[in-house]
Amino acid sequence: MASGDHHYHPKDAVKACLNGAMVTGSAGAMVSAIQNTLTKRNVNAWGVFTRTGGTIAVFTAMGATYEFSRNAAANLRQKDDSLNTGIGGFLAGSVLGLRVGRTPAVVGYGFLCAVVLGAFDFTGGRLTGYLKDPEVDEFERKQELRKNRRRPIQETIDELGEGRGIYAPGYPERRAAIIKEKYGIEVPARS
Repeated sequence: MASGDHHYHPKDAVKACLNGAMVTGSAGAMVSAIQNTLTKRNVNAWGVFTRTGGTIAVFTAMGATYEFSRNAAANLRQKDDSLNTGIGGFLAGSVLGLRVGRTPAVVGYGFLCAVVLGAFDFTGGRLTGYLKDPEVDEFERKQELRKNRRRPIQETIDELGEGRGIYAPGYPERRAAIIKEKYGIEVPARS
């Protein structure tokens, strides 16, 4: 989300609309092709457009509506925030609800898409989390985090004890001495 001290730059809503229509239309064509191959009746290759072509139309309309309304809302409000994404999501979800043909479905699908897309944009708009500082090398950042949380070996051994892959220096000699004392068996100490 943009902070208040930046100036808003208008966006081309029509270009974004066409771009969104192309991207989601392509995805709709792919889904339609999958639907066509999964039909029980043997239909020809044109069934992608004739039989399940409505899927292409709905996907295209949703993408175009979302992109246009999101950018138009941003231009009208002169803010680039999550509310624009929510408005675009509501209208795109409403297009999906139009396929059902009932008002509760139109409002429900619109509300669902608005909440999901608005929350996704509000929380950073990425599935991998917030963007990190591009100036800092990721490997160096992780090395620094590891150094921050590193504990001395003696503190770890005092808490957990030796064994399970955690051994203090001189462990083989101490182990050999304990076995010799308890069982009388001479164990060669490994280095």
